[in-house]
Amino acid sequence: MPKLRFQISMSLDGYVAGPDQSVEDPIGRRGMELHEWAFATRTFHEMHGREGGDTGLDDEHAAGWNANMGAVIMGRNMFGPVRGPWTDDEWKGWWGPEPPYHTPVFVLTHHPREPVEMEGGTTFHFVTDGIESALAQAVEAAGGKDIAIGGGASTVQQYLRAGLVDEFEIHVTPALLGAGSRLFENLADGPAGYECVELVSSPVVAHYRFTRATGM
Repeated sequence: MPKLRFQISMSLDGYVAGPDQSVEDPIGRRGMELHEWAFATRTFHEMHGREGGDTGLDDEHAAGWNANMGAVIMGRNMFGPVRGPWTDDEWKGWWGPEPPYHTPVFVLTHHPREPVEMEGGTTFHFVTDGIESALAQAVEAAGGKDIAIGGGASTVQQYLRAGLVDEFEIHVTPALLGAGSRLFENLADGPAGYECVELVSSPVVAHYRFTRATGM
């Protein structure tokens, strides 16, 4: 059965993005620090058409991001800093003409927009009727493969509150951001019903993997 899952990097004090998102700071101020472990891996280098990069534990977890992935769901903030109605078609994401997804991507928004087809197999679809609709469309598009939540924190929280997430992995870095978007907020009693099934660490990041608890 296909799974709904996510992977996300988090600071030691619980932030998955810094404050004040902008074109210059897509993940907020100091947000890029959360991903330095991934930037060093061979997987990240290959995704961006470069040679080299580190192998080993962190590379294995970076590679797991797109393993068996058939579609992606993300929030509008993850897609870009544009707010309100789409006044033009100029903004097409942070990632240039060939985004790293290579699958259909479903963007949650309150404002309709025609799909945007990019190079390399990525097409952005804009969903205005909620998280369940986005998931249903993603499942159909994924063709039996898993669906990944690409972020950000608010989108992950919505799917956790709805009890729809099957598995997730958190990469905890030693950074202390002090402000920004926390992952485990707005969840009432927290992400109940999951158990940690793996914890491994390199010198720069700890990888936690959670799945639904047995019997849930």
